[in-house]
Amino acid sequence: MKTLIFALMAAVLLLPTAVKAAGKSSARSARAAEADIAMAGQKAKVLLRESIIVKSKTVRLGDIFTHAGVKADIPIAYAPEPGKRAVFDARWLYRVARTYGLDWRPLGVQDQIVVERESQVIARGEIEDNILAALVEFGADKSMVVNLSNRMLRLYVPANTLATVGVEDVSYEPKTGRFTAIVMAPANDPRAPRHRITGRLHKMTDVPVLTRRVFGKEVISKRDIKWIRVRSDRIRRDVIVNADDLIGMAAKRGLRPGRPLRTSFVQRPILVAKGSLVTIYLKTPQMTLTTRGKALDNGSDGDTVRINNTRSNKIIEAEVTGMGKVSVLSTGMTMIN
Repeated sequence: MKTLIFALMAAVLLLPTAVKAAGKSSARSARAAEADIAMAGQKAKVLLRESIIVKSKTVRLGDIFTHAGVKADIPIAYAPEPGKRAVFDARWLYRVARTYGLDWRPLGVQDQIVVERESQVIARGEIEDNILAALVEFGADKSMVVNLSNRMLRLYVPANTLATVGVEDVSYEPKTGRFTAIVMAPANDPRAPRHRITGRLHKMTDVPVLTRRVFGKEVISKRDIKWIRVRSDRIRRDVIVNADDLIGMAAKRGLRPGRPLRTSFVQRPILVAKGSLVTIYLKTPQMTLTTRGKALDNGSDGDTVRINNTRSNKIIEAEVTGMGKVSVLSTGMTMIN
């Protein structure tokens, strides 16, 4: 009996402490819940993205704003054409946010977002190749080169589309080489934008050029030559187009590689230099005589030059036959002695 009374008294004495502890625990739980709610609210804060690239034809709410929730897939605008961009300003963005109940407002008029369409670029070279292929059917030479009037032309197609070029409504004038055509990308797509292209076809000529720098008086060999294609209307009359006219010739001065060469840039190698000592040969069926002389002219192989016979101090004419060598006919025997 005494034990039961003691237990009841202890329970009564400890009850306020338990209630107080329970109250503190509940307060801590409430504060924790409030912190979780605040943190959750901070994570869910709607923000404007800086810039976006979309793949589809439409711009969706989730493309523009973060944490759009179940409304993220709602389409709100058409995406720009491939290769182009669109700018949505603060007023338009705020109106969209209010329309769909998003807690966002611009900080100022400078708030905006740039939207681009993911796309593939078709370069000018590929466009020119397709135009040339179409012009060949109208009598153009496939070795010719297309020169577009608009050198900055680029075509764009969506990223998930095959990057092809179509050509139609071709008009070609063979005498002038001028043409017009309608191109579109991708090819055979009736919805693809059409572009009117103008330009001209040019004939090309293969021209030999040097593969390395050649110094003055250096002889050009076959391994020093490569070929490039040059527009025929840009080749001057004195430009060398035959490799045989270049091989074995000597540069009059230093020549740069990769550039067409004029006939005035080269000459036959000088085998006998003016003022140099040479060996004079006189050949007959019975004998060969030699003596020394001084060249009074520059001479290449086969040239006739004047030679001063240093022994007799007579001036004779002789044919250049090699490096520092000249030859006279048998009729010049009296002059060589």
